[in-house]
Amino acid sequence: MFNILAATAVLIVHFGFIVFVLFGGLLALRRRWLAVIHLPAAAWGILVEASGAGCPLTSLENTLRTRAGMARYEGDFLQRWLLWLIYPEGLTRNVQFALAGIVILFNVLIYLWVFKRRKR
Repeated sequence: MFNILAATAVLIVHFGFIVFVLFGGLLALRRRWLAVIHLPAAAWGILVEASGAGCPLTSLENTLRTRAGMARYEGDFLQRWLLWLIYPEGLTRNVQFALAGIVILFNVLIYLWVFKRRKR
């Protein structure tokens, strides 16, 4: 039971991290100090996508699922939808490069806005 709960918790944290990587720069509009946390997180997300290296959270989740005797990427409704978002079908190297580019572009635009607002 512990491994099932732990795997689900890792999945939720993983999803939250992805959302933070994409949109965390928006939090810097209100709390500028969050940029210190967000920029390394965004860099990590870009590195993982661009290099094709596996995310340690994915490895941890799969290990916990295996220990729990669960089939990979199956589960209840919440898990199924989160997994679909995190591990889409057809995830190729070109798609990973495109995702890394989206993260870079989106965050550059956000931080340009943050710094422009800061100058005012």
